[in-house]
Order: sequence, then C-alpha cells, then structure tokens
Amino acid sequence: MAQLFHPRANTIARASIAAVILGLATFCVAACLVDRSSYVTNQGIVRDQPVPFSHAHHVRDLGIDCRFCHTSVADSSFAGLPPTKTCMTCHSRIWTDAKVLQPIRQSWSDEKPIAWNRVHNLPDFVYFPHDIHIAKGVACVTCHGQVDRMPLMVQFSSLQMRWCLDCHSHPEKFIRPRDTVFQMNEVPIDAAIKARYSTPGHAVTDQVSLGEALIALYHVPTDGRLTNCYTCHR
Repeated sequence: MAQLFHPRANTIARASIAAVILGLATFCVAACLVDRSSYVTNQGIVRDQPVPFSHAHHVRDLGIDCRFCHTSVADSSFAGLPPTKTCMTCHSRIWTDAKVLQPIRQSWSDEKPIAWNRVHNLPDFVYFPHDIHIAKGVACVTCHGQVDRMPLMVQFSSLQMRWCLDCHSHPEKFIRPRDTVFQMNEVPIDAAIKARYSTPGHAVTDQVSLGEALIALYHVPTDGRLTNCYTCHR
C-alpha cells in the first residue's frame, strides 16, 4: 500500500508541535512581563497635576511633616488630599506672584477645591485603611517610597496583590516603631532600639527580629488573617 504521507511529515509534525509549545510559552512570558510593566501598574509614572508640587522641596528642603498636608492619615482610612487653605497657609505670604501657583490662588479666590490627581489609586474592590497600617508600624516610605527625593510624585510600588501579600505574609520585614513611621530613612538598629525592644526571651539584632518584637507589641495578627481574602476584599 502506498504511503499517505511523505517521510518528512513526521519532522514537520514534530516541528509544528514544538512551535506551538514555544509559542504558548512565549505568550505566557510576554503576558507576565506586560502584567508587571508600568503600562499596567502605572509604577514610576508621573501624573499631571494642577500644580507641579515637589515633595523633595517641601519634605527634604523645608522639613514639612507628611501630616501637615495629609491630615487624616493617622486616624482615617483615607490619607486626605490637602485643601487650598493648607497651601495658602504659606503661599499667601511667600511666592505670592509666582505664575506656577496661579491655580492655587484661583482656587482660593473662587472657593473651589483643587482637582488633584491621585497617584496611588487602588481599585474600588480593595479595602485599604491608612490608619490601621500607621498604627501597626507600617511607614509611609514602605508604600510610597522616599518622596523626599521626588521632585514630582510618582507611584513607587506596583500596588498589585502580590506586592501586598509580600508584606502581609512577612510583616516582620517591614514594621518599624510607631514614632518613626513618618521618617523617610531606614530605622538603624542601634543600641537604643535594641535596649527598647529586646526582651529576656527575644534579642533585637536586625530588622526581622525588631519586626517580630513589634508584631507582639502592636498585636499584629499571626493566625492567617492578614492573608485572608476578606481582609482586603470586603
């Protein structure tokens, strides 16, 4: 009986199967890379604002505390965006004729709030309370980065679920003393920190051991609740 397929058909079939597998693998890798890229996450992208507010100038150069503008960060789920009155506290006296601040003066004159564009904006199905994170020793810099080095504010973190779970799974790597939450630099594990948080059964020597001590002190749950779906999706 004559052959139905040419002898090369086996080679073609194997090559086709390999091409399909390689194509699927390439597609999966490309999809993962796109999913983690700034195109999807907006990480590292500067948002247009009514006024080019510089955190580097206000925080680093002038030493203004986060809570001066974000007044509800420690006692509300929403950190708060500064009202025009906050800006005019200073700019009714300095830089009063600066062209770049005209939107501030216009907002004050018209009694209409400034329409700031949120940089770190979570989806509506995500529950994120600022106050509880502050109370448990999660610093501003952990999520927002060193804003004192940002001439224009950018989204520092990806804000994806894997990023949240990294902290919720290992909070000891990130938690710091409450009185250092609004500091931009890392907390040095010096003699004062060691003496303050070490106990007879637990010596503080590095960030992880400090975090473990603070987890007990601040009553951070370690029974799996931090990684339960309901914690963030209510």
